[in-house]
Amino acid sequence: MSPSPNDLIDRLRLIRAEGVGTHTFYKLLRRYGSAARAIAALPGLGRQGGRVAPPRVPARGEIERELKAAARIGARALAWDQQDYPPLLAQLDDPPPVVFLRGDPARAGRQAVGVVGARNASAGGMRFAATIAAELAAAGFAVVSGLARGIDGAAHQGALDAGPGTDNRGGGTVAVLAGGIDQPYPPEHQKLYERIAAEGAVIAEQPVGWVAQARDFPRRNRLIAGLSLGVVVVEAAIRSGSLITARLAGEQGREVFAVPGSPLDPRCRGSNDLIRQGATLTESAADVLAALSGPLAARPVPRAPADVTQAIENTNGSASEPDEAEVAAGRRRVLEALSPTPVEVDEIIRRCQLSAPVVQAVLLELELAGRLSRYPGSRVALEPS
Repeated sequence: MSPSPNDLIDRLRLIRAEGVGTHTFYKLLRRYGSAARAIAALPGLGRQGGRVAPPRVPARGEIERELKAAARIGARALAWDQQDYPPLLAQLDDPPPVVFLRGDPARAGRQAVGVVGARNASAGGMRFAATIAAELAAAGFAVVSGLARGIDGAAHQGALDAGPGTDNRGGGTVAVLAGGIDQPYPPEHQKLYERIAAEGAVIAEQPVGWVAQARDFPRRNRLIAGLSLGVVVVEAAIRSGSLITARLAGEQGREVFAVPGSPLDPRCRGSNDLIRQGATLTESAADVLAALSGPLAARPVPRAPADVTQAIENTNGSASEPDEAEVAAGRRRVLEALSPTPVEVDEIIRRCQLSAPVVQAVLLELELAGRLSRYPGSRVALEPS
């Protein structure tokens, strides 16, 4: 069931609320059944976790102005359970609750392959990226990348230049932005951004008008991997955002491809290391197409978090909270089990001998109070005092 316009506004308010990340967003929806009820509960939850002032939540007018600004450039917001939300992205455990899309949603909904690599790419690397992107687009795959300098820009350009193909099956390209949907980066890619918006699709998770900061690029990389059946790394240094994208793709169960390069070129050490770790050695689009022939045959079905959807549809207006007496009795035990060192949530449940709902309720309170951080592998840790 897709959200109403009012519920979409509330979902944006909730995901933008202070202390609410993607994981917490879905926990709140599971618990309260709607974004509006979750927003109403935030002050109390934060207070129970030790917060003095209530967390900041954007006003409805603020979100309404943002949606109007998006509409002025032809972009719109898509919630994870709406029809045009990219289906591969919806398969993630915690998909972005809302993304902004400018362009053709059908492009973002196609079978797609990510092509990423170094910003300071070699001429040969950029030529290879453009060629493989053109061949993948001609085969019907959308080419996903991050609009950055170097390999990203070459991949987008190659996919666009491939055109629709003789049978009109051309996959086109999808650009994922680290900032707002109206904030392409770098500035010299403005024309490329406009062409992608006209002929393909642009996606962003951040608010309209948001100028990307360093911490936003890993989130963008997660979207690139999430939109793709597989990710091709053309050139990448040992420490690079492209390797983050490859790691995220592997964690999401997607294929990882790497183009071999000279061992004398530091721009290729990361991609060569991916091959050493088991990535598919890739010398042409044929290597990618052969590996993805299975997934291509059966279009994946979007998998929105089923328990969240059920909670939204079944909630009668009252929060399905754990027993408050149990939560109150468990707060001290959970706090004693936590430290600045990340620990698995299951370990906390075993150590405290409390039910999972009670432990999760206490962790949610601490997170909304700014006292808890979440880490990969369902681990949590107290913020240093």
